[in-house]
Amino acid sequence: MKAVLLSIIVLIAGQACYSQAHDESFHTGDPVKFVQVYPNPATDYLMIKFESPVAKTSRLAFHSIIGSAIELEQEAIDDFEIRVKIKDLPLGYYIIAVHDPQNNSRAIYKFLKK
Repeated sequence: MKAVLLSIIVLIAGQACYSQAHDESFHTGDPVKFVQVYPNPATDYLMIKFESPVAKTSRLAFHSIIGSAIELEQEAIDDFEIRVKIKDLPLGYYIIAVHDPQNNSRAIYKFLKK
């Protein structure tokens, strides 16, 4: 598990710099091929919007930038969108791992809690 999280951190750290106001969209899988994470940076809630209707079947895992697992309250708005409560998180960067078990696709995203 630690090796996977270190790989995720290295992968994220290796990405090009980006403006904090732009949506973080980095995709590596098939059906989870495009996901929008917004607003980024976020203060109270984070929205995760899928291009295909996999929101209710996808699994989300949240980690601090150093790899510690975090449990966050999630709500499926519809088949395309999930709302995550981040209000109580400390300020900083976090990682979201998205897994679609139907097609065994995975994707990693980063967001800033402001």
